Amino acid sequence: MPSPATLLPLAANTTDDAAESVTNAASFIEENWATWLSIGLRILLIVVIAALLRSVVRKALTKLISRMNTSAEAVEGTALGGLLVNAERRRQRSEAIGSVLRSVASFLILGTAALMVLAALKIDLAPLLASAGVAGVAIGFGARNLVTDFLSGVFMIMEDQYGVGDKIDAGVASGEVIEVGLRVTKLRGDNGEIWYVRNGEIKRIGNLSQGWATAGVAVQVKPTENLAHIRRVVQEVADSLAKESPWDERLWGPVEVLGLDEVLLASMTVKVSAKTMPGQQFAVERELRWRIKEAFDAAGIRIIGGLPDASEPEEAPDPSASVAPPSALANPSSPQSMATNPIPAPSSPGNPRISK
Repeated sequence: MPSPATLLPLAANTTDDAAESVTNAASFIEENWATWLSIGLRILLIVVIAALLRSVVRKALTKLISRMNTSAEAVEGTALGGLLVNAERRRQRSEAIGSVLRSVASFLILGTAALMVLAALKIDLAPLLASAGVAGVAIGFGARNLVTDFLSGVFMIMEDQYGVGDKIDAGVASGEVIEVGLRVTKLRGDNGEIWYVRNGEIKRIGNLSQGWATAGVAVQVKPTENLAHIRRVVQEVADSLAKESPWDERLWGPVEVLGLDEVLLASMTVKVSAKTMPGQQFAVERELRWRIKEAFDAAGIRIIGGLPDASEPEEAPDPSASVAPPSALANPSSPQSMATNPIPAPSSPGNPRISK
């Protein structure tokens, strides 16, 4: 065991080293505290400004979306609102646009604030930006379909190409739109099936619920009918249809007799057309066919496929229809008859015979 006299120099050296370390640390803090305080205050200022700016932008976007929804609800329930504004469609469109704008604003503000904080900490951003660029390119190649769907959905919503309640033909599927998303559009088909169509797969869109529609009816009648009489009867049907409810609201123009669409030996086709509300053309067509058929029956105008007129003489049956065609076996000199004749027997007994 070492003696106390030997341990005293070691304890003195340790005490001196500790005192020197404390002195160095105190001097280091004294020299750099102003820099650290400046960096901390700068980071705090950046964070506070970013949070305030993000909050203000999000509130402004929310207020803008609420104002859009309020303007849509103001005309809901009126005659104009039923034709021009769909509240649910307007609400979903505004909410989707607001969500996209809020997400983009938050990403830009917080991303810029994060880069400014790293720059304040004297961190070299060049390797980070290079790595982020490479990662972005890799993600872009791997998720290009997702990016395409998202961008297509954003532009479809912002341009208001279609919305909830519209009947559209998207090429890959057709039906009524029941939900519009940033990646997928949901359609209900004519038979009740639900189609999930990716927005990036939609190359063309036919919207059957915007503007106006056309109801067209083609009636085939006998070629011997009086065209002036047909036009007069159809015009009476059109006038009565335009005066009755609810057809007076569904018709956006007069029912026009376009004239003869086709003339054949056994029939001629009369074309009738009318401009209607979007999506109401099929109901108007069915009602027009119903009324035109009743009016033609009352006026004695015969249509193709109807019952024959009682005053029209029936055609005599063809007497040759029950006669069978001649047979080739009736002629003995025909090849068929000669092929059926038996083989003649040998003429003389001296002819050789084949025996077993």
